[in-house]
Amino acid sequence: MQVLVLLLWMGALLGHSSCQNTAGSPEEGSPDPDGTGAPVEEEDPFFKVPVNKLAAAVSNFGYDLYRVRSSMSPTTNVLLSPLSVATALSALSLGAEQRTESVIHRALYYDLINNPDIHGTYKDLLATVTAPQKNLKSASRIVLEKKLRIKSSFVAPLEKSYGTRPRILTGNPRVDLQEINGWVQAQTKGKVARSTKEMSGEISILLLGVAYFKGPWLTKFDSRKTSLKDFYLDEERTVRVPMMSDPQAILRYGLDSDLNCKIGQLPLTGSMSIIFFLPVKVTQNLTLIEESLTSEFIQDIDRELKTVQAVLTIPKLKLSYEGEVTKSLQEMKLQSLFDSPDFSKITGKPIKLTQVEHRAGFEWNEDGAGTTPSPGPQSSHPAFPLDYHLNQPFIFVLRDTDTGALLFIGKILDPRGT
Repeated sequence: MQVLVLLLWMGALLGHSSCQNTAGSPEEGSPDPDGTGAPVEEEDPFFKVPVNKLAAAVSNFGYDLYRVRSSMSPTTNVLLSPLSVATALSALSLGAEQRTESVIHRALYYDLINNPDIHGTYKDLLATVTAPQKNLKSASRIVLEKKLRIKSSFVAPLEKSYGTRPRILTGNPRVDLQEINGWVQAQTKGKVARSTKEMSGEISILLLGVAYFKGPWLTKFDSRKTSLKDFYLDEERTVRVPMMSDPQAILRYGLDSDLNCKIGQLPLTGSMSIIFFLPVKVTQNLTLIEESLTSEFIQDIDRELKTVQAVLTIPKLKLSYEGEVTKSLQEMKLQSLFDSPDFSKITGKPIKLTQVEHRAGFEWNEDGAGTTPSPGPQSSHPAFPLDYHLNQPFIFVLRDTDTGALLFIGKILDPRGT
């Protein structure tokens, strides 16, 4: 069978060490940071746009967060909307003095971009990715301990750039949980489930990031072709799940021989797309793929994939996540925020981060904007029909094409999982 092979890491690309060499590469044409004055590789023009550059930075934070979460959950699905967590951290940095601000900015890769108006640019980023046609609901909030006197000099820029105001707890766990649940329901139009977990009575600073996405494909699936099919959990175990099918799907495709995975990309409405990473073998560990994920790598993929016609099957998916990412952030060199930070721009009282909560919902089904298009003039036609069956564990990335922002990322080991 003819296979389209794309060598995604050649020439200007720097290999799979990219997870250490991410948004941290120097500006194009700038002197080598070792002081030799030697020119460094030119930067992709896409990342010269301030909003795109910022999106790459916070997305690289998102890939870092995903890797930590995935390593903590080696045998279960992972679902994250890292942008909502990054937004909460970025907003919190407005209340931090220099030492603590630097800790947050390094985690978000802000120290590697030259932007004097980070928060103003973040406002533009949020406006782009949450535009109505994007079908993304994303919001973040800072919740503070009861009876805290907050400085107006913190509230004003927070509201200006992030469109939110801090919430002060009442001290009544039932009332506080009810209020937070109400806020989550309002932000996601009731699509993210209410939490039934009790509020801790020891909260100093709680960060809350919520997100929901259900967007139509650019080309809808025929629901009459959806049927129960085998999904291979491993070599020996299978489960029957609803699988959508399209025998003449148009997708963008490539085979990464280094990662030993087949990469497929399907467009959604609103300049969004989902990129799938499907290992060639069901027994293959996903870690190597995960370690390669960066904004730059995904942008390279987006540029290199070729349009093909394929026999496509994909499981219907409806996932949700509710829980803390506190421990994950502590492992990402943010421990000092939980120990002895300086948030004196928020209040005169010593406060510290105690909890970071994330709630997310994500689903796709047959819904689409139109019928099957004909292949474009630049599409490739393998000698034999190309098969792309997402019938075994895979990773997906939901990306905003306009900015390159990572909006959702998931590891699907069992499509039945919540």
